[in-house]
Formats: sequence, structure tokens, C-alpha cells
Amino acid sequence: MSKVKREGETGRTAWLLIFITVSVFCIVFFAARGRFVTPFSSPAVITLLAPFQRAAAWAGAQVQGVVANVQDILTVHQQNQLLRSEVEQLRVQNVQANEYAAENIRLRELLGYTQSARQFDLVMARVIGREPTTWTRMIVIDRGTQHGVQKNMAVITARGLVGTVTDAGPISSKVQLILDPRSAAGALVQRSRVAGVVKGTPDDAMHPRMVNVPKSQDMAVGDIVVTSGFGGIYPKGIMVGTVSAVKNDSGGLLHYAVIEPATDFQRLEDVAVIVASREAPPEPLKPPQQTPGTETDPWAAVAAMEAAKKAAQQPAPPTAPPPAAQQPAQGLPQSNEVQPAQPSAAESGNAPAQPAPAPAKPQAEQRQPVAPSTPAAGGKR
Repeated sequence: MSKVKREGETGRTAWLLIFITVSVFCIVFFAARGRFVTPFSSPAVITLLAPFQRAAAWAGAQVQGVVANVQDILTVHQQNQLLRSEVEQLRVQNVQANEYAAENIRLRELLGYTQSARQFDLVMARVIGREPTTWTRMIVIDRGTQHGVQKNMAVITARGLVGTVTDAGPISSKVQLILDPRSAAGALVQRSRVAGVVKGTPDDAMHPRMVNVPKSQDMAVGDIVVTSGFGGIYPKGIMVGTVSAVKNDSGGLLHYAVIEPATDFQRLEDVAVIVASREAPPEPLKPPQQTPGTETDPWAAVAAMEAAKKAAQQPAPPTAPPPAAQQPAQGLPQSNEVQPAQPSAAESGNAPAQPAPAPAKPQAEQRQPVAPSTPAAGGKR
């Protein structure tokens, strides 16, 4: 019975609440439409509608808050997507900028070497591949016969020797590194001028050796090794590397040097091919450095030397020949009389030229008979 009673009371309460809600809604609706005038200013109506107004304001505020939160969430999501895209673009640009900076450094180094090595005609190339089976022996560059690259041309970097072209295609070529045991480059020690051959070794792929060096020759750790120019492939004077160790050969008569290459073959990206070579021009003359306090003018000495060279190269001014000795005419006796000098036409001005003097007569003809002088009157004879 109690259960049935409770269910009845609950049903009545629900219907009462529904009736009140519908009534209030109708009153508010029709009042808003102007069809039903209710004295809202009365205290009873205000008191009756206050809870509903609070509830409606609270519900409206909650709905506005939810809508604002949803809009903020959507806005933040869009901004997050834009920022993520911008961050990815900046990462890509940063990577590209770093790559361009590294390439700029390498190309500047090659450009500086090109300007200093005027005895070489160089073609810049980029490493585009390596053979997996011969990673330390062979590379592929993006220059070929269309760019002037031919077989047996030397390949270098700004730091030192790389290898030689073994196969030249139209737009690409294969380069054999000096690390290859099949390669050989004539070299010499820059300090002592000891000659040898640089070859790769299978035991240490990254460090070639300088072999065929007698034990009596002077070679020490730290010496610089350059190409000797023998063989006609590698020009003379290209740096190969430095001596990192000197060891005795198995035969006992020779010793070899382990070379630390000047080129970093693990980071080889840009190279230059020597398409033509000629003798390097001599360096300009530079005066030696002088001790402070005892300086002289070196350029004055250089200018004096140049003036002396110019004076030596100029021809000497013509000198007047000495006057020839007057020889007497053949068959005529020599006369001791001195003939007076005749003035020249330039010295005489407009005066007419005088005839040349007649040749001197023989002494016998010049003597005339002298008559005996008679004494004056009254004089002694």
C-alpha cells in the first residue's frame, strides 16, 4: 500500500510541476508577444518569476560559456595547425640555409685556390655518387666530355690531391682515388726532396703509403709530401699529405711512410678537374724584413737596380771619331808647317766658302834664289 501511495504522490508532484512550468511559459510568451498583459511590476509577479529568471540567466550564461569555449578551442586548434606548419617550414629553411652556408664555404675555398693556382685551368665538379663495393676507391662526378673533362686528368680540392679520371662520359666521369691500391702517384718530400711513389694499401684504406724510399734517405714524421710531376698525369707541387709514420720495409733495404691525406675523403663533396697545366709564374720580388731602428729604403735600392738595368740596356751614344793623322801625299816630302784652320760654313755665317788650300809644294820648289844684298853707301861690306 505504501508503495502505491508513494507512486501516486510522485505522479501528482510531477504533474503539478509540469502545469506550473507550462503556465509560466505561456505567461511569459504571451506577455512578450503583447497579447496578454500581466502586471509584472507587482511584487507577487516579480517574486514568482525571480527563480525562473535566475535559472534562465544561469542557463544562458552557461550556454554562452560553452559556445565561447568551443569557439576558443576551434580557434586555438586552427592557430596550432598554422604554427605547426610554420615550424615545419622554418625547419626546412634552416636546413637549407645550413646546407647553403656549408656549400658556400667549400666553394669559397675552391675559388680562392683557383685564383691562387693560376698555372691550372680548372673545371668545378660535384661528387654525385660512390660505388658501394669501392667506397674508398672510386667516385662519380657531374662533369664529362661536354665540359672539357678527359681521361687521365688530375682531380684535386683546395686542400690537396684527390685522384685521376679513369672514365669520362658525356655528362659524368669516374675518378680513381689515391687511396686505391691500383693507383700510383709520383711524390717527393718537400723538405729533403726525397722521391717516392704514393699508393693505396688494402690494410688501411684511408691512409696511403709512400714506398720505394731507400733507408739512407732523409724522411721524418711531419714532413709534407707533394707530387713530383713524374708520369705526366699529376702536375708538380700538389699537396698529397703529411708523413704520420716511417716504417721499415720487409726487405730491410727500403722504408715507407704512412701518409695522412690532406683531403678528407669521407666528406668529399666538391672537387676540381685540372684540364690544362702550365708553369707557375714567378713570385714578385719582396724586400726582406729589417730590424727596427736600422731600416733603410729598400724600394730605393730596387729602383736603383732597375735604373742600372735600363741604362745597361740602352745603346751608348755615338762618339765622334778621332781626327785622322794627316798623311803627306805620296812622293811629296813632309812639311813641318802647320796650316791654319779654315772656318766652317756654320761658323762663318753667310760668308762664302773659301777654296781649299793648295797642296804643299816640295821643299825644293818652295825655296827661291836669294839675291846678294848690296851694302848701303858708306857702309862696310
